[in-house]
Amino acid sequence: MQLRQSFLSVVCWGAFLLPFSSVYALPGTQQTPHAQTEIQLDRQQSQWFRLWMTRIVSEQLRQGPTPRWTHRDCAGLVRFAVHESFAVHDRRWLKANGFSGKNLPPELSLTPDQRKLGQQWQTETGEKGAYVSALALIQHNTRFISKDINQALPGDILFFDQGDQQHMMVWMGDYIAYHTGSVTPTDNGLRAVSVQGLMQWKDTRWRIRSDNPNFIGIYRLAFLSP
Repeated sequence: MQLRQSFLSVVCWGAFLLPFSSVYALPGTQQTPHAQTEIQLDRQQSQWFRLWMTRIVSEQLRQGPTPRWTHRDCAGLVRFAVHESFAVHDRRWLKANGFSGKNLPPELSLTPDQRKLGQQWQTETGEKGAYVSALALIQHNTRFISKDINQALPGDILFFDQGDQQHMMVWMGDYIAYHTGSVTPTDNGLRAVSVQGLMQWKDTRWRIRSDNPNFIGIYRLAFLSP
């Protein structure tokens, strides 16, 4: 896979109305919301979920966005990949998503309640729904892990605050995937960047370094086992 390294206007709609610092405190402070979920995946399920999530993201990069992915921005990529990871990956699903059926991750064995997790995001109002903004996704549906990139696992989210807008990327294990938030007839907005490339990005606000104040850190989906 060729890694494309360019940022357009990075916007996650619904997440940039207020500065991140004004509505959210870093982990370790008293104001930090604590993401809770009554339903979780066990360690084996979490491992297989990560394989499906990163495979689905990588296929979007390889093939281009499927028409079934409607909200195309950085949070939309995460929501879509999570939702499709919880789907039943039968022959119909594989055909609809352009999968060959070869070298696939193990199928997830889930309870009916676990299967619904991809449609039960906790929103700003505390309700559950299929849509959640980037900010609410981080605040109410993940838990903070670290600012040390060595602590990231595939499927974790890298979160950035640029003051008037926020952005998230998906840690794929050996590279990083994201959507710029902008779509044109000639650019689907999907990008992949190497770890080293982002470490040394010319615009220092995007460097995944612990000393970068714009890099808020690594966040893990709350329903995954630690």
